[in-house]
Amino acid sequence: MSEPNNSNVHNCSGPISRRNFLEFGAVAGSGAGLADLLRARDAAASGNHSPQDTAVIFVWLAGGPPHMETYDMKPDAPSDYRGVFSPIETNVPGMDVCELLPMHTQVADRYNIIRSIRHDFADHGGGHKRFMTGRDPLTPTGFVNDKPCVGSMASLALKGHRDTRGLPNYIVLGSSRVNSIDTFSFGSAYLGAHTHPFRISADPSRDDFAVQNVGVDKSMSDRLEDRVALLNGFDGMRRELDNVAMRQSMDVFNQRAVDMLTSPDVRSAFDITQEAPEVRERFGRHGWGQRAILARRLVERGVPWVTVVMENPYQSGVLMPKYGVYNWDSHAVNCHLFKDAEIRFPIYDRTVTAMIEDLYDRGLDRKVLLVVTGEFGRTPRITVRPGTQTKVNQPGRDHWPAAMSVLVSGGGMRTGQIIGSTNSLGEEPVQRAMTPNDLWATVFRHLGVDYTSTFPDYSGRPMHILPYGEPIAELT
Repeated sequence: MSEPNNSNVHNCSGPISRRNFLEFGAVAGSGAGLADLLRARDAAASGNHSPQDTAVIFVWLAGGPPHMETYDMKPDAPSDYRGVFSPIETNVPGMDVCELLPMHTQVADRYNIIRSIRHDFADHGGGHKRFMTGRDPLTPTGFVNDKPCVGSMASLALKGHRDTRGLPNYIVLGSSRVNSIDTFSFGSAYLGAHTHPFRISADPSRDDFAVQNVGVDKSMSDRLEDRVALLNGFDGMRRELDNVAMRQSMDVFNQRAVDMLTSPDVRSAFDITQEAPEVRERFGRHGWGQRAILARRLVERGVPWVTVVMENPYQSGVLMPKYGVYNWDSHAVNCHLFKDAEIRFPIYDRTVTAMIEDLYDRGLDRKVLLVVTGEFGRTPRITVRPGTQTKVNQPGRDHWPAAMSVLVSGGGMRTGQIIGSTNSLGEEPVQRAMTPNDLWATVFRHLGVDYTSTFPDYSGRPMHILPYGEPIAELT
């Protein structure tokens, strides 16, 4: 695979406006319609495989976390590369992490760090599409997929093979930004909108948390006449449906959707108040932590793929300072890299290590594979520029797809490993260079999905789930 052309590593144009990223809470139509999801299960051709009872929790760190401030620190590099933080030892000899991640040190024997995944797309749009689809996108910018997201492919491949107790088999949890399927390149392209994930944007840390169009049925489930009103309320969630598909067996699918909405099992899955207070505190009483708990509750109930978007830590009462940025896009114009990290990293540290401990303590570590990553790493060399909000010079790092770090845990794999390495400046892999496809091949293998199988594209041509890639041998 060719090396990235570093001259094409472009900076963002700066932070987006406050209006674009303020949290608006739950929005009507927060996910693909339930009838759409049910149609996906019946419309897809059944495979001959019998996947085992496994699941994936995929944590998406949108914006691109800095690998040299998290899991691939270079304390011996020049000062304009290494930054200001120091590495600290973990409970695994030879495995160090950033000093701002002290909880990671206690559970390092339960996770692996991959330091050598890379690709060629330095723009957020191109990076999202490349990572999420396992293919080079047709255009290096923009977030609309021309190939299906891996989550949609897994969901369709697993259709009919899991008892999800009435729940969708592909769910995304995040802020209001997940309501648009294209924000994070979660689109399903030629697989159709009915394979999009069911998206939940309400903040589960709030006392009034309720899943849109699921919580409402508590007052309606015993009254048959209200089912008609409930069906009418689905109209806002049908905008992504193909008109022809919508006309086919609509009554059947709508009735099944109502059955789902009135199911006590579905309501119970989202009732986070059933969790012990000490568990909720361990994860963190904020959007990231409580969504992480929901993800575990969902996979416990048979949902095979749950994505948790953790981009903005400044929510649920955590105020954003002028030197902070809403996602992981740590350009100097966006944020003060180190000051932002001093707030962001402890929140991340608590939530991710709670997820790891929780999976192992509940005996879910063989069933559930946890994957934590962004779309790329950050430039090894620090830049200094005036901040858009602070108006003073501050340090940052730009986009860098040539090297990145990925955390994986559970999945019945060997843990406590560092897999691959980068050179002394963190610029590129020097051992075990891999692509996102190798990670996805590992994920599909865990789910029991044959990643060499095909789906038809728009013209009916068979398209492989992954055009290339092999499961990572160390993760067995």
